[in-house]
Amino acid sequence: MGYYDDGEFRSERRARSGAGKWVAVVVVSALIGSGSTLAVGDYLLNNSGALAAATDANLQPVSARAAQTISVNVNDGIVSAVRKVTPAVVGVINMQYAPNAAGTANVLQEAGVGSGVIFDLHGYIVTNNHVVEGATKVEVVLHDGRHVYATVVGTDPYTDLAVLKIPGSDIKPRNVAVFGNSALLEPGDPAIAIGNPAGLDFSDSVTVGVISATQRTMPVQDEATGQVIGEETVLQTDAAINPGNSGGPLCNIDGQIIGINSSKIVAKGFEGMGFSIPINEVRTIATEIVQTGHASHPALGIEGESLAAVPQEYQPNVPVNYGVWVYKVDSNSAKASGIEHGDVIVGINQYKITGFSDLRAVLWDHFKAGDKVQVTYYRGQQKYTSPLVLGQLPPYQPPTASSSSGGGSFVIPNPFSGGGGSGSGSGSGFSFP
Repeated sequence: MGYYDDGEFRSERRARSGAGKWVAVVVVSALIGSGSTLAVGDYLLNNSGALAAATDANLQPVSARAAQTISVNVNDGIVSAVRKVTPAVVGVINMQYAPNAAGTANVLQEAGVGSGVIFDLHGYIVTNNHVVEGATKVEVVLHDGRHVYATVVGTDPYTDLAVLKIPGSDIKPRNVAVFGNSALLEPGDPAIAIGNPAGLDFSDSVTVGVISATQRTMPVQDEATGQVIGEETVLQTDAAINPGNSGGPLCNIDGQIIGINSSKIVAKGFEGMGFSIPINEVRTIATEIVQTGHASHPALGIEGESLAAVPQEYQPNVPVNYGVWVYKVDSNSAKASGIEHGDVIVGINQYKITGFSDLRAVLWDHFKAGDKVQVTYYRGQQKYTSPLVLGQLPPYQPPTASSSSGGGSFVIPNPFSGGGGSGSGSGSGFSFP
């Protein structure tokens, strides 16, 4: 879980410039005990044999299930929801090799503690990517106190999600959470966070609040490098989220999981601003990881920025004040479409594109690599529509020191390149001088 801080803590990290309102806001780790020591290491992706597809209702598309009307007494509902969800909440311990006290040998030690949610009888658990990032081994602590080693089935840094697996023999039906439908949420709906703030000594802690907003855009950051690799649309809640809540559930008053807790703002003067990845996105990513071992994302093959975030001196002469300004065209498909540097993308098929995060949401929610789409864009005062075949975003690779931009630059990351473009998926971007 990231903390969005005002610079008092670990101020050497920079925020993504596109999130203009978060000037001088940086992301720091919220894993218990990790701090800045969560170095990149080797994942143990010890999957033996083919991955078994989870079959329970949690991984069914939302459209396959009828909407439910929930009508309960709030106080009684909270207690009931907690009783229902708590057996599915686990502690997730990130184990890494580090020097012993004498400095004579490397030993396996706890590097951080987060939370997770069991969502399938086969033993699948969803948590945050940053909870298990760099882990040599991952240990799961079940509701009854048992410690079990888990296999990392797959991770997705772009959405900060990961799926783990423990033996199904350790799981009973009461240990399996029920996913809800985050598309039905409205501001003011009750929200309950459960997890392990301050570590396992405070396991299964419950905090209660409301859904403050359903469409907040926040940066996604590589915890090990501090590199912002994209943006994500998340739920905002005032239910207290603290270090150790990472990967734990946000649930509604009916005991359905509506989000996976991931971050909060701790800047001076801010209170009650926590963020949770919507469960509908979690369902999509978890399903793909369970089935294939990884998550794939379509890519337009361009680098750019929200038009609204482009400094005035670089603003193009277009008749709109929204869209994605194209800095660079990477993929052959994007080049063949006729899109050029300086164009402003305003639509994909029937979907309006208002900015960078909007482009991500439209691409990832409605399309897949290989799909042919119609891209609408402005070049000056002229409006064009061109066909384009979507590429695939390559696996995230942390940038090298030589690829980092100079201090003080207005940096634009590149989460939508791919399909053969140079630097695609690496978080590389460009700088305004």
